[in-house]
Amino acid sequence: MAATYLAEDFFLRDVVTVARDLIGCEVRVRHADGVRAGRIVEAEAYGGTDDPASHAGRGPTPRSAIMFGPPAVVYVYLVYGMHHCLNFVTGPEGSAGAVLIRALEPLAGREAMAAARGLDPAACADRQLTAGPGRLCAALGLDLGWNGRLLTDPDSGIAVAARATPVAARDILAGPRVGITRAVERPWRFRLSGSRCLTD
Repeated sequence: MAATYLAEDFFLRDVVTVARDLIGCEVRVRHADGVRAGRIVEAEAYGGTDDPASHAGRGPTPRSAIMFGPPAVVYVYLVYGMHHCLNFVTGPEGSAGAVLIRALEPLAGREAMAAARGLDPAACADRQLTAGPGRLCAALGLDLGWNGRLLTDPDSGIAVAARATPVAARDILAGPRVGITRAVERPWRFRLSGSRCLTD
């Protein structure tokens, strides 16, 4: 059955709602040698000026301006000078928000993912490939060159497909975000219960 790709309306909503609803959806990235895809099993919501943990917490800056733009846009940034992080912009233009994709379960292109991570596909576990923002970006072949691409543009090379199978609300676990020092109490990190690819 052909995949149903998420339209702009999906991302036009509140960032927390979008983050929760992305659990179980599929990120698909097209390269010259084929498609690499993974099921989203962990994601975090980051808001606008009301979220001190967000890049947009202090208003638009050269880096965060993309979060104030239209929804369904890819936001890729670099942390520690070495790890790329994949985000999807949410909400109406002018109201900042983005969902950080923290972990995937590999679905397609596993050998290419392993090669990109310098791992033996026959010996490595899925978790070694795509558990963690930096790992999954490396596995999917995403870098700053993907920043600003539209998820709704067939020529962008990246899209998000709707859940292939339903996910029960009870199987989506909410908890505090990690790796931040502000607004740590907000339960804006969503995880798929039982997944083998969750981060610690």
